[in-house]
Amino acid sequence: MAFKIGYFVGSLATASINRTLSKALIRLAPAELEFTEIGIRDLPLYSYDYDDNYPPQGRALKEAIEASDGILFVSPEYNRSIPGALKNAIDWGSRPWGTNSFARKPSGIIGASIGGIGTAVMQSSMRSVLSFLDAPQLNAPEAYITFVPEAFGDDGECKDESTAGFLRHYMEEYSGFVQRVLAVNAPGHIGDAEATGRP
Repeated sequence: MAFKIGYFVGSLATASINRTLSKALIRLAPAELEFTEIGIRDLPLYSYDYDDNYPPQGRALKEAIEASDGILFVSPEYNRSIPGALKNAIDWGSRPWGTNSFARKPSGIIGASIGGIGTAVMQSSMRSVLSFLDAPQLNAPEAYITFVPEAFGDDGECKDESTAGFLRHYMEEYSGFVQRVLAVNAPGHIGDAEATGRP
């Protein structure tokens, strides 16, 4: 059974190391995951003035999120937080009020940096945002990648066996997480509260 994964690359840079990381993740992912990038480059800055008449870019973004079984964020850290272009896309996907496209979408966060902390602060900020958006998150393993250029080919080949092994493990765990969340959210599933009679 295939699972459709929509992924965001949080950098707009042509030579983004996180785009290279996204290619590596796709190469190393289990066969049951099918990936489609959700583009963010052409979105205008979000304003609630758009809510009554969403522009085509906003509608396309929401449709891509809603068509995905899971969402993967592959992003750098800018000024100890989420890059502006990615945060803007998240704002578009969560609006208009009452039509949050991220709700109950199993999500993963990973990022690469040339620095030693490997996007840890960005990921902490992202977790707060996704919690508010009711998007379940893969909490472990955490993945803060210190990017070493010679370890990756432009096509996403991961030449370092240790790094490849970790990324493969991360994607296997993400795949299992997506499947667990989808099973719980499936129609007819009896949740813990209903099964035990507790509120």
